[in-house]
Amino acid sequence: MDWLHFALFTLIVFVFVITGVLFFIWYERRGLGRFQLRPGPNRAGPFGLLQPLADAVKVLLKEDIVPALADKPVHFLAPMVAFVPALAVFAVVPFGDGAMLADLNIGILYIMAVSSIVVIGIFMAGWSSSNKYSLLGAMRTIAQEVSYEIPLVLSILGTVMLAGSLSLNDIVKAQQVPFILIQPLGFLIYMTAAMAEINRTPFDLLEADSEIIAGFQTEYSGMKFGLFYLTEYAETLSVSAVASTLFLGGWAGPILPGFIWLIIKIVAVFSFIMWVRATFPRLRIDQVMAFCWKFLLPLSVANLLITAGLVLTGFNEQIWLAVPLNLGLAAVLVVLASRQFRTGGGHAVT
Repeated sequence: MDWLHFALFTLIVFVFVITGVLFFIWYERRGLGRFQLRPGPNRAGPFGLLQPLADAVKVLLKEDIVPALADKPVHFLAPMVAFVPALAVFAVVPFGDGAMLADLNIGILYIMAVSSIVVIGIFMAGWSSSNKYSLLGAMRTIAQEVSYEIPLVLSILGTVMLAGSLSLNDIVKAQQVPFILIQPLGFLIYMTAAMAEINRTPFDLLEADSEIIAGFQTEYSGMKFGLFYLTEYAETLSVSAVASTLFLGGWAGPILPGFIWLIIKIVAVFSFIMWVRATFPRLRIDQVMAFCWKFLLPLSVANLLITAGLVLTGFNEQIWLAVPLNLGLAAVLVVLASRQFRTGGGHAVT
């Protein structure tokens, strides 16, 4: 029955996101501890597993402070406007063949539309706080997310052209080999643009504490601050899930159940994001914008044209010829683009 399917998968999605967010918080803190030659959280429960719950209780018990000059209704609604879309993305992510809340034939468009609403919540937080640092962080959000949306969408269009469908379930079925082998450049562009959109290092200028304190979160505390914190990791989980579905074969894999394969791939993608955070320093705002318009955008257009040529000639169906060709083209294009890329002052970005 439709209502039973809706209720069951709504519960599955909610439990999956909340559990995944708590695991990611623990996993990242332990992982960063290893990168920084320290143990990380290890007091609350075995291996520090209960630390995210202890942090959640601490945040919930803190006083909710609202600035006297703030627009209070907008200040109150902003965290929810940011969190709900991050949760809604999972409605079209397949956990198995057809195992999803809604198998939309416009699944990719749905993800692009819903995930874009998060930026509205962040802008509401910055504008309503009546704080110059909050507003500056919010304006950075608009500039950064609108800019990186273009290469992000162009990188996804490559997988859509190969699969001939906007449904995530159909895209998984179309992957005779994972699309990361046929679209290596598209995968790199997607991961880079997605990390910029969800405010992950080295693109975390929205809350750069050394420049603008905490950006749009400066005037938030208690439960509302905790909701923004959950939003950041829910977005990271959704980016990992979409990358696993579009480029790594999603639920497809031998022997193990489909949802186990999907979770393994999601953790692998998140490990890559965590490694980037531990390795690269934060960029300046002018470097971030130049990197998008002068480096990622030309590469994403070139990747789209190459993919269109492969599809029109039918060469993409010759998998073991298309894989080395695409890997070689990706390497050549990245080297050529990096040699042409310069920021202000004529210094190459390192």
